[in-house]
Amino acid sequence: MNGKLILCATPIGNLQDITLRALEALREADLIAAEDTRNSIRLLKYYEINTPMTSYHEYNKIEKAKYLIEQMQKGKTVALITDAGTPAISDPGEELVQMCQRAHIPVTSLPGASACITALTLSGLHTRRFCFEGFLPSEKKEKKEILEELKEESRTIILYEAPHRLISTLSELQETLGDRKVTLCRELTKKFETIMPVTFSEALSFYEEEAPRGEYVLVIEGKSLADKKREIEENWQRIGIREHMEIYEQEGMDRKEAMKKVAADRGISKREVYRELLR
Repeated sequence: MNGKLILCATPIGNLQDITLRALEALREADLIAAEDTRNSIRLLKYYEINTPMTSYHEYNKIEKAKYLIEQMQKGKTVALITDAGTPAISDPGEELVQMCQRAHIPVTSLPGASACITALTLSGLHTRRFCFEGFLPSEKKEKKEILEELKEESRTIILYEAPHRLISTLSELQETLGDRKVTLCRELTKKFETIMPVTFSEALSFYEEEAPRGEYVLVIEGKSLADKKREIEENWQRIGIREHMEIYEQEGMDRKEAMKKVAADRGISKREVYRELLR
């Protein structure tokens, strides 16, 4: 009979930010798979948990997953933890979950701390709709493609960044997205937690004087609907009304419907469109 995989969310800073269910699961598991055993041992010692531990990280995620699945197929329960936060979020745990599903091994997740959600709630930006991008890729071409996609994103955007890359990332974001609002969340739940609502330019000015320290979550405002509408209207203004009409008529629209669309696109009345066509 198969065992199971339990995803256990662990603290992102303060060691007390862990649920009672997660502590019970870590104590009762047959094996704990940890991203960095040297880091996780501090948490386990704090709560006097003596469950055997093995490493599971980006560089051994396939081979070690096979071993873990073998153990679960023998009936053992494996608890998966990451260095901080919820496993499988910007984390190799997603690979293990997929492999367990293919092997018909039960997987459950115990909710808890997550840096991206904690930062979002502190950001002061819109929280109803958001997208999580994790760490931007280091490869230049791939990063440029993602930044171009984010340029049109209307939802609030959440990124992770390391201190040594923060300034270059802020510069690239400002260059591609424009000078938007961003909340920099640093060292969340720790002693020196800092929440800094600024713009990209203000953040860059600040870090000219002070070197970035600690792990960062960047919460960035999405492109506003007003900006999108203005951009669309500006694009239509580059062509004349007659040419604009031809675009819709060539798509099969009748003249009346095309006039209505042109008026809406350009932010003018149908009468103005009609007048222009009569000239």
